[in-house]
Amino acid sequence: MKKNILAPFDGSTNAIDALREAIFLAKALNEKVILLNVQPTFHTVHTKIFFGEQDIHEYQIQLCRETAAPAVQILKESGVAFDVRLKIGIPKDIILQEAAKEGEEGVRLIVMGSRGLNPIIGAFLGTTSYGVLQEAPCPVMIVPYREPDDNAPELP
Repeated sequence: MKKNILAPFDGSTNAIDALREAIFLAKALNEKVILLNVQPTFHTVHTKIFFGEQDIHEYQIQLCRETAAPAVQILKESGVAFDVRLKIGIPKDIILQEAAKEGEEGVRLIVMGSRGLNPIIGAFLGTTSYGVLQEAPCPVMIVPYREPDDNAPELP
């Protein structure tokens, strides 16, 4: 049986909420959280003219570190075991590839936020979360977007 929980992370408030749910489940199941950050390829005609492959890769690593920094801090404070993975490509496709890996590399569950930015699909699911939900090889938990409440207590 596959173990561990995949938590795609784009730095959004909704992704932080989803990460907190993933941590809760990881503690209950005594498993590890796989924090996944997907960066774009940046392979366009213009970037290839002005930047070398090494420069682009270093920039992707920098973006991943900056994006994942709050999540890494939350994970460290939680005491849950975790890995951070940087992948390059289309988020939906990369999330599905990571979830479908065989053996201990695969995951039992994906926990992700719903951004709700796609007007065609509606206010409930973003394009990536909708695509993952439709094609995932394992259960998917979509953490709904919630409006910030300045009077609400801070969650652990």
